[in-house]
Amino acid sequence: MKARTRGRLCLIALILLVVISWMARPSAALRLDNRRIEITSSAVGQTNVNYDVFFDLTTAGTMGSVMIEFCSNDPYPNTPCTPPTNFDDSAAILVQQTGETGFTIHSSSTSNKLVLSRIPVAAVAGSVSYAFNGITNPTTLGTYYVRLLTFASNDATGPPIDIGGIAMTTVQQLNISAEVPPYLEFCSAVIISSQDCSNTSGNFTDLGNLVPSNTGTMTSQFLGATNAIFGYNVYINGTTLTAGNNVIPALSTPAPSQKGNSQFGINLHANSAPPIGQALSGSGNASADASYNLANLFTFNDGDTLASTSGASDFNKFTVSYIVNVNTKQPPGQYVTTLTYICLASF
Repeated sequence: MKARTRGRLCLIALILLVVISWMARPSAALRLDNRRIEITSSAVGQTNVNYDVFFDLTTAGTMGSVMIEFCSNDPYPNTPCTPPTNFDDSAAILVQQTGETGFTIHSSSTSNKLVLSRIPVAAVAGSVSYAFNGITNPTTLGTYYVRLLTFASNDATGPPIDIGGIAMTTVQQLNISAEVPPYLEFCSAVIISSQDCSNTSGNFTDLGNLVPSNTGTMTSQFLGATNAIFGYNVYINGTTLTAGNNVIPALSTPAPSQKGNSQFGINLHANSAPPIGQALSGSGNASADASYNLANLFTFNDGDTLASTSGASDFNKFTVSYIVNVNTKQPPGQYVTTLTYICLASF
């Protein structure tokens, strides 16, 4: 009798072990391979982040839905999920899908779970991807997880077909900022020895004695550069040469220098008659105004634009050539003028 009792107990124990082993099997689902998620920002609490989900389907067969679940505790499907702190995919938009397509976001989706749904149709094993816009990252720093499951049903119910998990992390962003201030650099002088406003000399020139048989000449220079979006303009202000009430007339339109005629004018060109002036230099994109950029022709009007650029420009150096002629009737006197060069940039 005792021997039979022990035998019955052993048989019962064996049956219990078989039942427990069957219950412990998580699922007949196969693993999703090559799983990854690419996001446009891993910053804590970042809003409007793009999440691109990639994986390989292992099982060929009917497929109607995909579940993408975000959890803070672990990546294991079919276990309790704790949503990541303040993670939110409720505003997510499915913007692209490849491989198995035809999905839309199902109404059973939650703030930490996206359910993609379609009419169940046959699927083939291979690579798929699903891209979402409008997701908000967790506000806690560290690891969070994604659970991926595919289903034959169209609402992520029933036994899963293929499953997988992904670990992700949020990071503290390092923000680097810098500022490029707006600038305008401009100078004028008798001589600017390089493309540098620290190398200037002189602000006064004496033309000496003016006689009808000779043209009085001189040059000065100005230099400019800016990062202004709309560039800069250089203007000239002043008068022609005067001595009290006596005036040497300015050339109001471009005209050649003529000895024996009272005239005053300037240009920004290299000239041969008389031989004076230099061509524009520098790596900027400024240019002289058309009226002042004519070889051997000179003019002067108070307030005229002499040079300009339509955008940001590196340094350009302009040479201003001055000519003065007098006739035999020009009254004697000490003729002078003060000319002011003004540069204005448009930011």
